[in-house]
Amino acid sequence: MSKYYLNYLDELESEAIFILREVWAQFENPVILFSGGKDSILVTHLAKKAFYPSKIPFALMHVDTGHNFPETIKFRDDLIESLGAKLIVGSVQESIDQGRVAEEKGKNATRNALQITTLLDALETNKVDCAIGGGRRDEEKARAKERFFSHRNDFGEWDPKNQRPELWNLLNGKQFEGEHFRAFPISNWTEMDVWNYIKRENISIPSLYFAHEREVVFRNNSWIPVSEYLKLEDGEKIEKKKIRFRTLGDITITGGIESDADTLDKIADEVSAMRKTERGDRSDDKRSETAMEDRKKQGYF
Repeated sequence: MSKYYLNYLDELESEAIFILREVWAQFENPVILFSGGKDSILVTHLAKKAFYPSKIPFALMHVDTGHNFPETIKFRDDLIESLGAKLIVGSVQESIDQGRVAEEKGKNATRNALQITTLLDALETNKVDCAIGGGRRDEEKARAKERFFSHRNDFGEWDPKNQRPELWNLLNGKQFEGEHFRAFPISNWTEMDVWNYIKRENISIPSLYFAHEREVVFRNNSWIPVSEYLKLEDGEKIEKKKIRFRTLGDITITGGIESDADTLDKIADEVSAMRKTERGDRSDDKRSETAMEDRKKQGYF
């Protein structure tokens, strides 16, 4: 009898599909947290495969800061229409208007941390008991501590020292009223795995990931895109560079890299030679050594 081998991408795909099906089996009202970035797009694609030929059984939830790239919002709306899926939008601007959060001030002000309150409000309002995210362990040291099923208490807080053991493929989604879980089906994927899979599956992604000419300002060792929200400081000047983005967040905090990678093959070649994590150009992660973990403990993605 001949032996049957799985390609490593098939193994990762199989694991992620198993976790997505476990979420559907164990929870009453799960959603996919959708940012319009490559990882949430990948999770959505895997959900299509997991439940084919049926439609995706999850709604997609987007926490809209109001400072998004226009390209990201258009991509989100086009994808939702093609999927025929339900979209839930939590608005940071509404949270500000209602006095739930206060807008940051100053040069490095962002709306990133403000998403926490908006996300937790949206989860509670929509009675979501599991939010599926595209976090990966190779991205950042705090995310490396996550389980596939990440328990959150009734305040939405994450305690990395109080997580359920996950032996073999046994996942425990039991919870008390008011608690919920985050699920991370692509935890074991690397950035290189993501790009190789996107290339293999021919998955559509926003044009922002490909090299393109853009007006930018050099700040915090990154090329920050010019937008209506960017306030120039003394000595800063607008330049036109050919850049691309390795990760997508708010337009105010997402730094680009100079690049000629305008195809998936070129992106894969470029990433294979990188020695810095893709979140290395996110200014929100440069605020402190524990910036991501501090936000996650409060309820961040």
